[in-house]
Amino acid sequence: MDYFLCVVGLVLIVEGLPYFIAPAKMKEVLSKIPQLPTATLRVFGIAAIMAGMLLVFIAKRVME
Repeated sequence: MDYFLCVVGLVLIVEGLPYFIAPAKMKEVLSKIPQLPTATLRVFGIAAIMAGMLLVFIAKRVME
């Protein structure tokens, strides 16, 4: 459970950084999302999932 909470905390830090560093740019980027085709959003989503899974796989291999 400690590991899970650590991971969730790190995710929140990484997710919050763009909003803290460049809030005006984030507003601009977020306003363009509804204009993107659904297929493009799905590609970005699956790419993020695959990148996350790869990072978890690599981290588990290194920690063994």
